[in-house]
Amino acid sequence: MAEHDQSYKQFFSNPRMVEDLLRGFVKQDWLEQADYDTLERVTASFVSDKLKKRESDAIWQIRLKDGLMYIYILIEFQSTVDRFMVVRMLTYIGLLYQDLIKSGKIKEGDYLPPVLPLVLYNGRTPWKAPLDMEKLVAPAPGKLKEYQANLRLLLIDEGRLQASQLEQERNLASVLFALENSRDPQEMERAVSLLGDWLAEPDFNELRRTFFEWLSRVFLPVHFPGIDFSKIDKLSEVKNMLAERVIEWTEEWKQQGRQEGLQQGLQQGVQQGLQQGVQQGLQQGFQKGILQSRREDVLDVLNDRFGATEQDIADKLQAIEDPIRLKNLLHKAIHISSIKDFIELLK
Repeated sequence: MAEHDQSYKQFFSNPRMVEDLLRGFVKQDWLEQADYDTLERVTASFVSDKLKKRESDAIWQIRLKDGLMYIYILIEFQSTVDRFMVVRMLTYIGLLYQDLIKSGKIKEGDYLPPVLPLVLYNGRTPWKAPLDMEKLVAPAPGKLKEYQANLRLLLIDEGRLQASQLEQERNLASVLFALENSRDPQEMERAVSLLGDWLAEPDFNELRRTFFEWLSRVFLPVHFPGIDFSKIDKLSEVKNMLAERVIEWTEEWKQQGRQEGLQQGLQQGVQQGLQQGVQQGLQQGFQKGILQSRREDVLDVLNDRFGATEQDIADKLQAIEDPIRLKNLLHKAIHISSIKDFIELLK
């Protein structure tokens, strides 16, 4: 988890990634006034010693025609939704304003800069926590409600993005999220191929290195446990490896489907006719092969992260026949903080 967090911090320490995030996923009219050449990262120490401890956070400032817009990007990797995220963000913005005042950057008579409170969330479950402060505070009687603090968060929930948002032309944030949401080697190969084309220019050397390190050290080892990625040293080799894996998986699934499907199809053929039974058996066998592969992927991730797992976990996974639930459990296994929390999900 620590390596994954560090990689995301590196991604959004790059102005091009922040620009693509804003252009592709915020899309608000005020951004038409933004000069992306002025994007500048504000160091964590600029905020306060308290916020400096939150290494996953990133603060950027961008110049508009009327001054500076401070963009606060909070990248969260929690396995569960934080109900009070809006309260935390309100505190961070208050500390940011306090530091701007104390540092003398805000002069007498100056306005405080507006802030975009942006939460980038990559948890498995949909975000259901309130995005408005007023939804966390009990209704105030009469005119008292006029004096209550309020803030609204802008949420980007990676796991719930639409397909069109993951296919934006030359948007690096989009292809990062597409990789995170990829379901098989073919989708991964397509995304990595786009990266290779888009990052070919020398100006993208740093980002190309960041993507390669994330893929080879964090992303791919989780999805392909047991494969040695240490000898791969560039994006094109990652693409070639994925292309080979697509062929291997296709053949494995076909073969497994043939074997299991033929056996089951022959049994059903006694009652339904040989031809219909074989056909249905092949389809069900193919599906069973996919289910079993996903169960094994979940167990491999849990074993790599937490050591040998209990037989009870394997038995409960074996009882799950829903491929979507198994996919969600795989994402949970990648991000969850403890094996105990994972066991709770199986109840």
